[in-house]
Amino acid sequence: MTTVTDTATQAPFAEPNPYAAPAAETNGFSIASLVLGIVSIVASSTFFVPVAGLVLGILALKREPASRTMAIWGIVLNAVMLAGTVLFGILAIVFGLAMLPFAFL
Repeated sequence: MTTVTDTATQAPFAEPNPYAAPAAETNGFSIASLVLGIVSIVASSTFFVPVAGLVLGILALKREPASRTMAIWGIVLNAVMLAGTVLFGILAIVFGLAMLPFAFL
């Protein structure tokens, strides 16, 4: 015995699956920017750590609006440490050039 049912009268499964995991927002760029900002405080004499953190923070502002605070803190920390590194490098070059005449005494 076969039964024929009309598929147009059957309601599709419209209820969401209660056991499905919710889609998690990724905030990896902002976390990486903040971590590199904190690391750049310890490793401030390097040039690449603050630059990488600054780039990741700017990318996080555009791609991850939910984690805006972490991205801004990462940008601020990395920018301050990058400016300090550049300023220290310029001062070291100026001091080295000023002391150059006394190197041959």
